[in-house]
Amino acid sequence: MITSRDNEKLKLVRKLHERRWRDKLGLFFVEGEDAVAAATADPVELLVAGENVERELLAEVATAAHPPRVIGVYRREDLPAAAPRPVMLELWGVTDPGNLGTLIRSADAFGAAIALSPGCADPTSPKALRASVGSIWRVPFVAPGAGGRRVALVAHGGEPLHALDLSGEVTFLLGAEREGVPASVGRDADATIEVGVESLNVAAAAAIALYEWRGQNR
Repeated sequence: MITSRDNEKLKLVRKLHERRWRDKLGLFFVEGEDAVAAATADPVELLVAGENVERELLAEVATAAHPPRVIGVYRREDLPAAAPRPVMLELWGVTDPGNLGTLIRSADAFGAAIALSPGCADPTSPKALRASVGSIWRVPFVAPGAGGRRVALVAHGGEPLHALDLSGEVTFLLGAEREGVPASVGRDADATIEVGVESLNVAAAAAIALYEWRGQNR
């Protein structure tokens, strides 16, 4: 039973709150029984309140609003291998981890892969993982530029979504709500569609585009 906050396993979880340590160690942690149950790999460490660690100490290293009963530490290398899919989301400047986690859920629901530009949030951050609700284990991440025809989603000036032929392999390009897709990236897109990104959360815009793609490819 862990009874000291100076225990090395608790110190490890504290370190993994920071992206630099997640990057350095290649590890991340998930919180809660559902999150641990969703994992498709064995944990490096598994801390269970009342079984191998005191409840108060586990609560101290948690980030969730309600202290979890379980925290599992996992290897990033055990996440899905990079592999393009017929539909993908290429994200530019999406820095909000909650939005990123929701985008991962949408990608999972529609069988999409995700590409992240430099500067995007870390998909293995605690907030992104909570928002992804286990989908992180089913969505591959690929390099930007991979995939089929590139279609930029914009707030104004594009074609109506329903009017564009989305048959076959498509990569949707999305930016953060305020900045949108960088101009240099948008200019190189094969098509531009208008989905009202300014008034829609980026995750909602992505879900609408994925829904239309699936409808056209049935």
